Amino acid sequence: MRIISWNVNGLRAVHKKGLFVPFVEKYKPDILCLQETKAEKHQSEVDLPDYEEYWNSATRKGYSGTAIFTKEKPQGVILGFPEYILKKYKLADKYGDPAEEGRIITAEFKNFYVTSVYTPNAKDDLSRIPLRHKGWDPAFLEYMKELEKNKPVIFCGDLNVAHTEDDLARPKENIGNKGFTSEEREGIQKIIDAGFVDTFRIFTKGNSHYTWWSHFANARARNVGWRIDYIFVSSSLKKKIKSAKILPEVMGSDHCPILIEIK
Repeated sequence: MRIISWNVNGLRAVHKKGLFVPFVEKYKPDILCLQETKAEKHQSEVDLPDYEEYWNSATRKGYSGTAIFTKEKPQGVILGFPEYILKKYKLADKYGDPAEEGRIITAEFKNFYVTSVYTPNAKDDLSRIPLRHKGWDPAFLEYMKELEKNKPVIFCGDLNVAHTEDDLARPKENIGNKGFTSEEREGIQKIIDAGFVDTFRIFTKGNSHYTWWSHFANARARNVGWRIDYIFVSSSLKKKIKSAKILPEVMGSDHCPILIEIK
C-alpha cells in the first residue's frame, strides 16, 4: 500500500497548471493526504473516479484545509479534533481559531487510522508560539495517542517545523526563527518520545533532503530548503514500512510530496 502526503498550497492552482491529475496517475497512491487545499469539495474540478474524496475545509474561504483521497472506502471519517480536546485546550488566539480552519481530517480503516494534518505556523514574529507550544502540539499528540488505543495510527502532513539541524539547509542562521525554535522542535521530539516513528529517518540519515523551499533566491533549484512535512506511524507499524521517500521532482507547490510504502 502506498500513502502519499502533499501540501499542495492550493489544489485548484495545482490542477489549473495541469500537474495534479498526472501526478496521481503516475504515483498511484492508495491513500493521498492533502494539506492547504484552499478549497471546498464542490470547488474542486479534479476528477479522480478511482478515489473516494473526504474534505475538511476552513470556515474562511480559500484558506488552509485538508483532504484525504482514498481508493478504499474508510469505515468512518472524523473532521477536526474531538470535542473533549477542544474543551481541554484553548486553541483560539488573536489570529482566529485553528479548530475552524480545516486543519485535521482522519479516516478509519480496518487496520489503522490515517490523519492528514496542517499545523499552524508560528508566524515570523513568533506570536503563535504560545498556541503551538501550549495548545496545538500537545492537543494533537493527545489525539493521536487516543486514536492509537483502538488501532495503529499513520499521521502525515505539514507540521511546520524542522526537527533537527539535518532537516534544514541553514540551521545555524535559523536557530530561534519560525519553524526552528526550541519550542516547535520540542513538539516533534515529544511525538517521537511518545513512540511514533519518523518514517523517512528509518531509511535516510543526514541532510539535503527537504520538502519545502522559499520562493526567493532560486531556493528550490539550489536545494536550500527545509524538511517540514512528515509521515509518522505507530511503533507497531515500523517493521511494515518498506520505503519512505521525498519526491522533490514533483512540481506545482512550494512543498513536494512525500510517500511511504507499507506492507
